[in-house]
Amino acid sequence: QVRLVESGGGLVQAGGSLRLSCAGSGSIASINAMGWYRQAPGKQRELVAIISSSGMPHYGDSVKGRFTISRDNAKYTVYLQMNTLSPGDTAVYLCNAGLGHRGQVWGQGTQDTVSS
Repeated sequence: QVRLVESGGGLVQAGGSLRLSCAGSGSIASINAMGWYRQAPGKQRELVAIISSSGMPHYGDSVKGRFTISRDNAKYTVYLQMNTLSPGDTAVYLCNAGLGHRGQVWGQGTQDTVSS
């Protein structure tokens, strides 16, 4: 079983930055792609960024040029550096890991709030 634990985030003013971390534990050898999604109240869950096991990133359109995803394969940890934040970025951010044929796993989520 794989478990994801998120850390970082919180409250920041518009224009500021936050950094999220997500560490995998358990049967981590099955982890391939890792990434971040977010869900704001009343909105559908949307992709923020994902990164393959080889380090290839993919970003959602709304965060391109502002957010950077990276990973440390030795630690099975994925990071999300979020810059130039706006109130529209306020959401619960959820870590996700692909497990190949075993499906995927989600973290518990971390609330990030950007004040105007």
